[in-house]
Parts: sequence; C-alpha cells; structure tokens
Amino acid sequence: MTDRAGSLAVVTIVHGRHDHLERQLWGLREQRLQPEVHVVVAMDDPDVGGLARAQAGGWDVLVPSLPRRDGHLPLAAARNLGVDAAAGAGADRVVLLDVDCIPSPGVLERYAGVLASVDSPEPDASDVLDGSRVRAVGQSPVVLAGEVAYLPPEPDGRDYRDLGLEALAGLAAPHPARPVLDADEVREAADLRLFWSLSFALTVRSWQVLGGFDEGYVGYGGEDTDFGQRIAAAGGRLLWVGGALAHHQHHPTSSPPVQHVRDIVANANRFAGRWGWWPMEGWLEAFADRGLARRAADGSWHATFPAHTAETAETAETAETADA
Repeated sequence: MTDRAGSLAVVTIVHGRHDHLERQLWGLREQRLQPEVHVVVAMDDPDVGGLARAQAGGWDVLVPSLPRRDGHLPLAAARNLGVDAAAGAGADRVVLLDVDCIPSPGVLERYAGVLASVDSPEPDASDVLDGSRVRAVGQSPVVLAGEVAYLPPEPDGRDYRDLGLEALAGLAAPHPARPVLDADEVREAADLRLFWSLSFALTVRSWQVLGGFDEGYVGYGGEDTDFGQRIAAAGGRLLWVGGALAHHQHHPTSSPPVQHVRDIVANANRFAGRWGWWPMEGWLEAFADRGLARRAADGSWHATFPAHTAETAETAETAETADA
C-alpha cells in the first residue's frame, strides 16, 4: 500500500444490498474529488470484496470483514473497523456513507473543503470519560453531516443510473426532521439527537477524540444517538453542511421496524443506562402496542413474543437486512 498521508477515505459497511453498493460506486466514480481509499467493510458477506474492486474508480480498495455477533450484524463495530483501516492506510479525513446512499457529484469535495476550514492543531491532553471510549480533550471534535434526501422507487424497467446522477436531486425528498441548507451554508446543530450515520465526515483526529462508536450496541438502533451524545460529552460540534447531498435509495421498510425489535430493545436499555434518558421511545411504545415488548417495573424494556406474534416478528427479523 502506498503511503497516503493526508488523504481522504470513504468508509461503507455492507451486508447484502449489492445493487445499492453498485449505485454508490457509480456515484463515487462521478465525484469531482475522488477518494484515495475506499474501505468497504463486509459484514458476514464474502461477495462484497469482488464487487467493490471490480467497480472501483482510481482509488485503492480495502475490504476488512466481520462475522455476525450472536446472530446480529455488528454495525457499530463495522464502522470502527472501517475507520481504523482507513487511518492505517494513511487517511487523515474520513467520509462515512451508508450503503443505501448515492453521493451527488460534490459530496467529497464539499466535505473536504469544510473539514479544511475547521481543522486545528493536535490536542495536548485527554481524559477517559465514564469508562467509555469517549475522550474529553483540549481540542474539541467536529463532525460534519451532509443532507440526505429520499428517492422514490425506480421507474418500471429503469435504474437510477439510467436517469443520471444530476437528475436524482430533483426526485429526492428531504428528510422532514433535518434542515435543508443552501449549497454554501454550514449550520451548527442545536440538537445532537439528530445525528445520523447515513452520511457524515470528520478528521481521524476527531474520530480518535470521540473513540468511534460504542461496540456494545449490536445490530440496529441506538448507536447513532449514542454517537451524538459522545460529541456533546467531548465538547464537540455537529455541523450541518449544505452542498453535500446524498440520495437515499428506496427499499422496503416497516414502521415500527419489527424485524429489529430485539436489537432496538437491547440497545435502548444500554443507552438509557449510560445517558439517563430513552431513545427510540416511539418505536418502543409501538412494539408494546403490538405485544412485541413490555416495560418492566424497574423501567427497563424487554422483547416479548406471544404465540400470535412470534412467527411474524421472527420472519420479518430474518427476511430484511439491517439498514447498513
């Protein structure tokens, strides 16, 4: 591997969704600023490496892999592995893109430009906070979050690629709970609970200050909200970045996500035990209404599968992969 000191890496974690990964690679090949390295973390998916290498642009490709953990996809651990691999290859800036996201042509260029404007000298001291990987340091971390808009289903018989990358911006609807910014706008987030891992960027220095994601979150749900709280605990900032638009590819989903009920319940308990409040409360209550979860006398949540719902929940849980 060539020394890539000062380089930009993209990290994508993947289980299944190979068609989505192909379209993301299409978007990466169209970037005005190309990455030096693309780290594609294969979660229990031996076919990812061949695809990522066959459709790469001019960048190096690394494909570290992770097995399932107790039957669950290790989303948090996979992101940590990906960034560690990027840093090991010499990258000092990292963009993490969900496999469902197709980046518009200026995403990497925009992230790199804003990171350059907020970069600062090395911290000179650190202290471990509450036994977690979070560190509070003299230099606060900065995390950038680009906009993600949601595409409708592809037209019959056509692929998003048939429409052209520029045309996707006119089809995708912005998320109603996130800000819509001008292309040259950067806005500090007032509510760090809105952090999401679909598309974000930071320096390796900031990543190391934050300690990455908490690998105690296994499977789907909670690890993003925890990461936002880590930013706050480290005295950091989350910046919404206009001009870094990614298009989220349509795929079937359920609300509430009953296929992830066990993960969500376990991760919600972990989060509440650390931060003192409950994430994903709407989903937890919806699970309770369906007889899939209950709240114990001590306030903790537990997944429950009565006979009439067990088969439905189990089928959904194994039929749909995580939103990785």
